[in-house]
Amino acid sequence: MSRLTGGPTMLAVDSRRLRRIIAENPNWSLGLVPFLSTLCLECIVRNFEGTPIYKELIPSQRDFVQARLSPSLPLPVTANLVDDGVYWRRCCEQRWEICDVSHYNHSWKQMFFERHLENIIEHFIPETTPLRIISEEIPLCEAYVRRLNISQMLPPIKEAKVGIGDTVDWLSDTDSDAAHMEHFDFRTLLNQLSCLEEFHLTYWVKQCGMNFEWKMFEMAERDSETLAMALESCKTLKVVRLYESHIDDQKCKLLAKHLVDHPSLRELNLSHNVIGDKGAKAVGKLLNSSKLEILNLSDNIIRDVGASAIAEALFNNCTLLSLNLRINRVTDEGGQATAKALLNNSTLLHLHLGANLLTGPTAILLSEALVKNQTLKTINLSCNKLGVDGGKALEEAIAQNSCLTECDVRLTDIDEQSASIINQVVSANKSASLTRRVVRTNGSASDINQMVCADERLEQEQGDEEQAQDDEGESQDGKGQPEDDEGQEQDDEGQEQDDEEQEQDDEGQEQDDEGQEQDDKAPSEARTSTSST
Repeated sequence: MSRLTGGPTMLAVDSRRLRRIIAENPNWSLGLVPFLSTLCLECIVRNFEGTPIYKELIPSQRDFVQARLSPSLPLPVTANLVDDGVYWRRCCEQRWEICDVSHYNHSWKQMFFERHLENIIEHFIPETTPLRIISEEIPLCEAYVRRLNISQMLPPIKEAKVGIGDTVDWLSDTDSDAAHMEHFDFRTLLNQLSCLEEFHLTYWVKQCGMNFEWKMFEMAERDSETLAMALESCKTLKVVRLYESHIDDQKCKLLAKHLVDHPSLRELNLSHNVIGDKGAKAVGKLLNSSKLEILNLSDNIIRDVGASAIAEALFNNCTLLSLNLRINRVTDEGGQATAKALLNNSTLLHLHLGANLLTGPTAILLSEALVKNQTLKTINLSCNKLGVDGGKALEEAIAQNSCLTECDVRLTDIDEQSASIINQVVSANKSASLTRRVVRTNGSASDINQMVCADERLEQEQGDEEQAQDDEGESQDGKGQPEDDEGQEQDDEGQEQDDEEQEQDDEGQEQDDEGQEQDDKAPSEARTSTSST
């Protein structure tokens, strides 16, 4: 072998070294080479921010891209381009720990933009945060925001004139400055949200720490004015909830004034505020000129004058379905006015008067209204001192009412027997109402009765047939027993005959054996005689 080859051993080593391929990916193989289309989609994902390509793709390719796009892409790139799907789910889950999409019509995109806009508003600091932050987000969010739930409103920061090292306070030291303190102006936002239907707002400051002051938890007068104008400009609003914001009579009157002619408002919730009789009067005027279906004024300071104003509006109202006046200061005067309104009203379904100052006279007049009113479904009179006489009057009235399905009389000082009878009657009414609902859904009552009777007859016939079959089987078993006995006797007789035949065969066999013995003896005797001769 020549020196160039280096001998047979060196040739084998060089050959293996030349044929060896070391791949960068140890798991790579020819079977894992991706399709060209996959490589193209991965390229689209990598360059999506600079060259967004999405509408031209088919649905399966869009799903591929959504599953791989970065959730940190700028919203101007993805907001109006990427459809609702797994991409927006990934964005929500990356940003918030709790993501219940069922509260957002099962739309991840709606959840993202609603919570995104809520977060911007809740952290907006007047005179500090630039307005362009809101204005730039509105075109991206307006088509997807249907509900806003604002749980915090930050006041402007006022730097106190103190020494170095002191902290920055949220408010100024003077009450005059606090009275004119303004929060975020919703006029720049609500009139541009074309799909907004629900608006929930609370003037709170979360995690204020040692800077706590009661002034942080109330709506300023200027806020009420700008908010009322903003609500009036949003013509798609159906639900407005302004609770726990220290809304007084003046602010309530201003809000009601701007909501009088609102075309789509159906629910107004002003609970947990400080609204008195003047504010309740303004709400009563709102009832007369709007299409409200739900009104919640619970936990305020409404007294008889305000309750009477609302009752007067309720007398001829034909749209309101639910009225909540619990935890107020209403006495018998306001309660009796409400009872008189029920005598004429034919649309109200739910009435809550719990935790007021009502007594027996109101219960007696309400019982008269319940006899005539066959529309009201639920009434709550709990935590009032109705007394024994009031309980008996309600018991007699509810016994004649077949529509009332709930009557809460807990902690009302009525007799236990009356309370028990009232609960039994409303429970029976509830069951009957459920039956009627089933009838309306599945058919007429006569059809259901006929079906029930037919099922009962069929079950009875099947039971009779099974019983008859059982009886017949028992009779056949009784008849078959003698036949079996006779057959057994015949078998016994045949067995005896067989035994006799066997005995006869044995006797014949014995006779044959004797004849064979005689045949055997004859030759031997012949040989004996021959030998002797």
